[in-house]
Amino acid sequence: PVRCIPLTATHCRLRLAWSREHALWTPHQWSCVTFSDESRFSLQSDSRRTFIWRAPGTRYHQENTIERHRYGGAGWLVWGGIILGSRTDLHVQSVTMTGHIYRDVILEQHVHLFRGAMGAEFLFMDDNARPHRANIVDECLQSEDIARMDWPAYSPDLNPIEHV
Repeated sequence: PVRCIPLTATHCRLRLAWSREHALWTPHQWSCVTFSDESRFSLQSDSRRTFIWRAPGTRYHQENTIERHRYGGAGWLVWGGIILGSRTDLHVQSVTMTGHIYRDVILEQHVHLFRGAMGAEFLFMDDNARPHRANIVDECLQSEDIARMDWPAYSPDLNPIEHV
């Protein structure tokens, strides 16, 4: 079966409103938007259904067990952004994204450069992940005069970088 995010009636209404608001945007307007996203890559198997053939009485033998760490084990988080005709460098980190890291690394080292190159028309898209909405992030965006695109919750399918 396909896994999907369950959407409430409110989610659907907000997604439709966002789509209608942006349906008539010109190519120039879209060319000023930097779309960003991050993905986490686990070094552990994420399969919760692994089938094996084993002899009776060998259930707990080492070759028939898979260690599962409570928090998914080690992994890497990769962040990137795209804008028409260009892209950011990829940022790779082995620690959890926090509001401080997002501000100090992502905004200051990546987004700030694109804002400087694009000028006042620049628009930054990030999703509603908790680190992206931290007060220190909002303060940084405001102090750097970086406009943020409103983004409907649970809408990764609307983000073009989601498929890159």
